[in-house]
Order: sequence, then structure tokens, then C-alpha cells
Amino acid sequence: MSDINRAAAKFFTDAANALETGVAVNRARIAVTGLGGEFGEKPIAEACAAAVLKGFCVHYLGTETVPGAVNITCTDEDQCHAEMARLLKSGECAAAVTMHHNFPLGTATVGRVITPSRGKEMFIATTTGTPSSDRTLSLVLGAIYGLAAAKSCGVENPTVGLLNIDGARRAASALRKLRDGGFPIEFAESARSDGGAILRGNDVLLGTADVLVCDPLTGNVLVKMLSAYTSGGSRECAGYGYGPGIGRDAAPPVLIVSRAADAPVILNAIRYAAEVVGGGITKIASSLLALADHCGLSTVIDTPREVAPDFEPLAREPVTEEIPGIEVTDIEDAALFLQKSGIYAEGGMGCTGPVIMVNEKNFTRAEEFLREARYID
Repeated sequence: MSDINRAAAKFFTDAANALETGVAVNRARIAVTGLGGEFGEKPIAEACAAAVLKGFCVHYLGTETVPGAVNITCTDEDQCHAEMARLLKSGECAAAVTMHHNFPLGTATVGRVITPSRGKEMFIATTTGTPSSDRTLSLVLGAIYGLAAAKSCGVENPTVGLLNIDGARRAASALRKLRDGGFPIEFAESARSDGGAILRGNDVLLGTADVLVCDPLTGNVLVKMLSAYTSGGSRECAGYGYGPGIGRDAAPPVLIVSRAADAPVILNAIRYAAEVVGGGITKIASSLLALADHCGLSTVIDTPREVAPDFEPLAREPVTEEIPGIEVTDIEDAALFLQKSGIYAEGGMGCTGPVIMVNEKNFTRAEEFLREARYID
């Protein structure tokens, strides 16, 4: 049995035992920092007390006393974070929940939300940190991190969709090549009539994918909106927060929650932390990244050809056909490339995203040129 399947089997066994006994089986020790929230320390302490009653093992860092927890007095945020780092380094705690943490480049968090349309859980990759300074690689790594988080929480074959943002189509192409090389990934299908793995706002609300891939800034906003919409934005009271930092290092997971998080989110974040530790997130992430490397991660990201601007512009002609699948940042270069190739083209924005527009007679040839030049998949 693989590490991934073993982790999933363990999760379901633990879940069945918890249902039978009423107490969580997972006894992973979770450090929680209690200072720095916008609503004071009390909601965090209350969440920790509720977590203890549910069978979780909590080390509480703050000035409050949480019944049943290991209480460590800290009087400011700096002291909380220093103590949290000590607990993780020593192995006294297996994970931590906190409101702020500086992750190194290459590490990013995977959030977990409850979508409002169907009450379905969805993992949002990524929400803080940065998987890579290259946007396309960042999205590809985000998909892998999202898979690791979902699998460690017992989702055996998570579906993956990419939010319709800059870089998504190129990242989707790279992920398909990775899949062709042997990397196991199942793409989600948009609930919209045109389908596909490029998802839109409707899909976010519906929870179309198990793992929704986007850049960290977009993911951060999505978590905030999905967590705070029932409060009118005043506080985050639904979901699991911004999730564990995942990367190539083997550091114990640090889970992020907002300073505006209320007790229910803190409680869920503790549960999320215990689940990913019990599910073996570090081993799963390492296995997936190693497999991605083996399947050609370093070779799957293409960049379009550079276009020299020194050519005579073509006479304008009617453009009635749309070629989708182009990145918004490539529209002008792609149109110039086609014109230099003898095909008049214009950039445009359709209802599903950016498009290249050409005359009907040139459609097939233009599409072939764009595919050869790696502007479209």
C-alpha cells in the first residue's frame, strides 16, 4: 500500500473510531498562539477549550488559561512565536495554528473552505506564501500542494481545477503534460456549459473542484470572502482558515488563520492541523513533489516565442472568429505574431476570458500557428 493510500486508510479508521467513541482519536499536539487577534484573546481560548473537549491535544500560548490544555504563558506576539518555534523544533508539538508566519520562498499555504451553494468543502491552493517566483510554476506547484493537503485529509482522488486568472491556461497545459508523463491528477469540469478545468466564479460557490488552484493573493481574498460573507465581512466565522504551509522542506506544518478569525474558524483550524499531521502531509507532499520531478516538472512549462515588432502592419479586415485559450498577458504579442506570419489578428476579451480574433478564412491556420508558437495548448 502506498503512503498516500495508507494515510487515507488511517484517516477513515480514525474517523470511524471517533464516531463510535465520541472522542477524536488523533492526539497530535497542536500549538495555538492566542495573541494578536482583532477580537482579543477570549475567542481563541474558547476555541481551544472546545477543541480539548473534542479530544484534541492543545498547547495554548497566551495569558488565558484553557482547561485541559497545556498552558504556556506568553505576554506578547513575539513571545508566542518564539515559544511556538521552540515547540515545533523540539517535537513537543507536531503542528501550530497562528495568525502570522513568514514562510520562505517555495512554501505556501492551502486553505480549506465550505462553499455556500452546496456546503461542500474545498481546498484553495494557495492562500499565503509563494510557491515560486515564476507565475506558471507557482500555479503548478500550488496544484501539487493542494493535492497533498486534500489527500492528507482523506480525499483519495481529489479533482483539480484552476481559477480563470492570468497564467491559468499555461499552468493547465503544464499539468496536462505532467499527467501525460505519469503524474496522477484528475481535472475537475466546470459547471458552466463549456466545461473544462478552467473554473469561474460560479464554480467557486458550487465547490466544483476538490482543489481550486489560484495565486496566493487571489486565494487569500477567496478565503476571506467565503469565511466572512455571513457576518457581512466583520469577522471570519466559517471554514478552516488559510491552512498549512507546504513546500519542499520537511518542517512541521504551520497553519495560518486571519486576525479577524472567530472561534469556529480557530476550532476548525485545530482540527485541520490534527488531520494533516495524522494523514502524513509531510510525506505525501514529499512523495508528490518527487513524483512530479520524475514525471518532468522541470520541462513542462513552455514560454511563447519572442516577437520582433519590426514588420509592416497588415491592412485591417473583418475579424469574426475567436480563438480562446490565450493568456491575457500574451494577447498583444500573439496578435503581432500572427500579423508577422501574414494573418491579420486582433486581441479581444470574451465572456470566458481573453481571445484572439481573426477572419473566418484564417481561423484554422491561425490556430495552428498559435499552437506551434505555444501561445495556446
